[in-house]
Amino acid sequence: MFGKWHLGDNYPYRPFDRGFDKVVAHKGGGVGQTPDFWGNSYFDDTYFHNGETVAHEGYCTDIWFDETMRFIEERRDEPFFAYIGTNAPHSPYLVAKKYLQPYVGNPEIPEPAFYGMIANIDENFGKLRVKLRKLGIEDNTILIFMTDNGSSGGCDLDRDQFVTRGYNAGMRGKKASYYDGGTRVPFFIRWPKGKIGGGRDIGEMCLHVDMLPTFIDLCGLAAPDGVKFDGRSFASLLRGEIEQFPDDRIHFVQYRQGTEAPEKWTNTVMTRRWRLVYGKELYDIKADPGQKRDIAAEHPDVVARLRAAHEEWWTEVEPQFLDLCPIVLGNDAENPTCLDAMDVMGDVAWNQGHIAMAQKSTGRWTVEVERAGRYRFSLRRWPEELGLPIDQPISRGEACQLAPFAPIDKCRAIQAVRAQVKLFDLEKVVKVEVGQVEAVVEMEVGRTGKTELEAWFDAADGESQGAYYVYVERVRALKAPYAP
Repeated sequence: MFGKWHLGDNYPYRPFDRGFDKVVAHKGGGVGQTPDFWGNSYFDDTYFHNGETVAHEGYCTDIWFDETMRFIEERRDEPFFAYIGTNAPHSPYLVAKKYLQPYVGNPEIPEPAFYGMIANIDENFGKLRVKLRKLGIEDNTILIFMTDNGSSGGCDLDRDQFVTRGYNAGMRGKKASYYDGGTRVPFFIRWPKGKIGGGRDIGEMCLHVDMLPTFIDLCGLAAPDGVKFDGRSFASLLRGEIEQFPDDRIHFVQYRQGTEAPEKWTNTVMTRRWRLVYGKELYDIKADPGQKRDIAAEHPDVVARLRAAHEEWWTEVEPQFLDLCPIVLGNDAENPTCLDAMDVMGDVAWNQGHIAMAQKSTGRWTVEVERAGRYRFSLRRWPEELGLPIDQPISRGEACQLAPFAPIDKCRAIQAVRAQVKLFDLEKVVKVEVGQVEAVVEMEVGRTGKTELEAWFDAADGESQGAYYVYVERVRALKAPYAP
């Protein structure tokens, strides 16, 4: 797995906890965000090889593809799976000038660097195909190209989310929209020896949840026992054996960010033909792919049917809305564990510029203590690799080197006099001295299970600030079992 993961930076959610043998990745949702190695800026960065830091030279996308091709060369004589998740094209828009220059000055291009990032991906994808060809495995390798959700910078939209400038294939909406421009993506696949060739379009609605059953089908594998898939294999569509599935189906698109439960009708209900948006707008996607005409009043029966399906689905998923995924503490697979201000409950400081500006975060994490023992909590303003004192701000010059997320406001100091940690019914306060790099709290933690960890700094005036980084280490087991 190479590039962007964004499904968790701590055990047990890291890619190498989830079955990947080799991982070269940044942390967080993008290069330069809070969990990532400090100062990463798309160029000449330090990335994580199965969790260990390795310095690289070059542009991020080039590195993901180069590492992938090196992996494929090592595995070419045996079956392999390689996944490249590029952090481009996405804001912040950073790419070498030679890629963006062809788009500068074009009035139809809202963001030249966005298109430059795409040009760089295209070039790398071409290099990948050449590598497969030279290795003699191109025609017997399942090669898939997809994108993320809708465009993040390739089109400008008016307030009704209709495209006004840039390219979005005539679709309404872009990233974070519930219209097709925010959810529909291309899926190109090539596998000549598997009887999947080019020159053919498939118009059936296929979904992300269909991909795993499809891969199992294409590779002739046995599905795991007892697993009920949300999707279905579309291998027969790819092979041209059928034109569409024998039956239609209803699918739901629901975004969720943060810890609050989503609003009930803030989503899309999809079928092969229909899109019900926000529970009230109805579009015939076959006749009106740009979703310009709401025809809900003309088809009340369709609206009623899709709303009823939504009610049934909502009843199924709603009980899990507040079930959060805890970061595990005390497991040998990750000890110490680094908690950061992107994963807090509540207000986050999600990029390194926010840390430089001392933007407040809550300093509260959902955790699961897996093993009882004596724990060491190191509360920090800055990550270990930077090593600065809690009360020392970085200079404006240093801040400007945070290329993806340079601070927009003044870099502030944190004048902490105390540090506090709360876990289960335990609470401890330690004094913070001037020039101190970390505030260390040690506790005998006898309980295990899911709870919240709170860690923050207090100033002399009583103002509190969540710690941006907390390194939690189980330093030894308890001598006697805990008796509540």
